[in-house]
Amino acid sequence: MKDKRPNVLMILIDDMGWKDLSGCGSSFYESPNIDALMRQGMMFDNAYASCPVCSPSRASILTGKYPATVGVTDWIDNSGECHPVKGYLVDAQYIKHLPLGEYNLARCMKDHGYRTYHVGKWHLGTQEYYPQKQGFDVNIGGCHLGHPHHGYFSPYHIENLPDGPDGEYLTDRLTDEAIRLIRENGDRPFLMNLWHYTVHTPTMAKEEDIEHFRAKARKMGLDRVDPFVIGEHFPTEHKRDQRVTRRIIQSDVVYAAMIRNLDMNIGRLLDALRQENLLDDTIIILTSDNGGLSTAESSPTCNFPAREGKGWMYEGGTRVPLSITFPAAVKGGMHSQVPTSSPDLYPTILELCGLPLQPKQHVDGISLVPALRGEDMEERPLFWHYPHYGNQGGTPGSSVRLGSWKLIEFFEDMRCELYNLDNDPGEAFDLSASMPEKTAELRNLLHAWRDSIQAKIPQPNPDWKPGI
Repeated sequence: MKDKRPNVLMILIDDMGWKDLSGCGSSFYESPNIDALMRQGMMFDNAYASCPVCSPSRASILTGKYPATVGVTDWIDNSGECHPVKGYLVDAQYIKHLPLGEYNLARCMKDHGYRTYHVGKWHLGTQEYYPQKQGFDVNIGGCHLGHPHHGYFSPYHIENLPDGPDGEYLTDRLTDEAIRLIRENGDRPFLMNLWHYTVHTPTMAKEEDIEHFRAKARKMGLDRVDPFVIGEHFPTEHKRDQRVTRRIIQSDVVYAAMIRNLDMNIGRLLDALRQENLLDDTIIILTSDNGGLSTAESSPTCNFPAREGKGWMYEGGTRVPLSITFPAAVKGGMHSQVPTSSPDLYPTILELCGLPLQPKQHVDGISLVPALRGEDMEERPLFWHYPHYGNQGGTPGSSVRLGSWKLIEFFEDMRCELYNLDNDPGEAFDLSASMPEKTAELRNLLHAWRDSIQAKIPQPNPDWKPGI
């Protein structure tokens, strides 16, 4: 059918850092299939997740709104054990589900004749907010879990995913389920979220893949190098006496093995699309929900030259890989320098599919189709608002990027840091004192945006006692 609308396959990797692919600069990890996929489309070299942690970015992708606009500003903890975190400040309150009233991407695509599938991690609320309540026809593995609590080998004990044979690997299984849905889909176009749990902790991989990287680490001499440094004080109440352990080299063999297995599975998925004659008719988006984990929970990866990682307002917390592949409209082998964020995916998908935009819904996103055509796009600010203490050591703050300039405002003392990312991608040289006018310009821009959406600000902790 010549007039058949294209399929959409969105591959979202959990916690995959900006440099976690060989095609993005890693010399230790191996991802030939993903690298080849990215080369077939356009890579966005200034792509960002809209939050340094997972749930808000996921909500942002589905709604076309910044997390602070939706109200989901932190990872969703429905146990009540991890929020509010208290340090010098008390974390701001936030919504702990994807609101049912949002005309999200799945609902929109379904209204235009698409079959809608969700496979993998959801982490956007309890049962009444699961994918099947949010416009998805099929939900496999999507539930309240933020990571596989029982590990990556079956039995998984994950809702909406029956356990497989003992020892089955979760990334293999989710890919099997995605391939089965593609083969059984029929003639209707589909939207598929393949939102893998990998590479989130716990780091677990197949022994043959781990051994491959043990040998590689020995060959590269990485087994003889200390990959960690001890960083600054961890300011949250429940970890006040600890300091951040920061990974400065990519050398974790188990994490590398997880990337390798993921890549093999992406290869299998692409083969299935090719066998079904769907590869040229499918828009494939591959990205991550936040930066790589580099300062906590074993710190399995490093985002250098980006600073810090998951849970931080610096580049390592929000900079992510992003590629969009669609042979009918996107020339392969191209790179875009246009700064982009999670809300942009919703309108981009609609325009690529020839569907009407929903400007009242995706209010914070813009279509990237002009960039995909190689056209210039008007400069605009990107915003982040994370009024929380991150498990990984970050403190509450907001930030804005405009052109090459980035400003971060930290709520504990309301100080600002200013960086020129073109000259200083590692955010090593704070220019706020030497450039007060630029600092004031971006700070005013950030404050105006926060005021416009009535962003919640963390409040002083009346029980705070320094050093206790």
